[in-house]
Amino acid sequence: MASKFFLLALLALSASHALASDPGQLQDFCVADKTSQVFVNGFACKDPMTAVVEDFYFSGLHMVGNTSNKQGSVVTAVNVAQIAGLNTLGVSLARVDYAPYGQNPPHLHPRATEILTVLEGSLYVGFVTSNPENKLFSKVLNKGDVFVFPQGLIHFQFNIENNEAIAIAALSSKNPGVITIANAVFGSKQTISDDILAKAFQVDKNIVDHIQAQF
Repeated sequence: MASKFFLLALLALSASHALASDPGQLQDFCVADKTSQVFVNGFACKDPMTAVVEDFYFSGLHMVGNTSNKQGSVVTAVNVAQIAGLNTLGVSLARVDYAPYGQNPPHLHPRATEILTVLEGSLYVGFVTSNPENKLFSKVLNKGDVFVFPQGLIHFQFNIENNEAIAIAALSSKNPGVITIANAVFGSKQTISDDILAKAFQVDKNIVDHIQAQF
């Protein structure tokens, strides 16, 4: 009886482990079929016999992004939207260009951890842990330095010099997603009630209205 109980416990443990991890690849690749009418968690695969080399290729990270915006930064993403062959592979890239004193404002990636490498310039970067600690981990990075932003945590980068800066980010998802905090809170469609935001931020409603007008 004890041996049967032990066997059942082992089976339950192995089953729970299997359900807690991503499934392995069952084929060489799964090029995204963006014309498919099948709705899945991601993209359906197109017939692998119709795959072409362009499904695995992107050109453009050598190009300087246009940073003439309010934040002074621009992200050139390379995810499944740009490379259909990234579908199911769990990785993506982005180039980030920063104007002098520009920033990539506080944001989070709901589906990916990010590892950032500075190619040019110096950046002040950081992330904040979840409640209740809300602890800031921050550091100044120089050319060649690398920093990790854990999945789902709010993080930022700020160019601390009067020169352009460039960084490359690798992310652990084919489609990491991004939620820019200010845009989501003050620029949502429909807008969040200024009563709610005034109470949340402990400011007057006129201040909330002014901020919302910027978005």
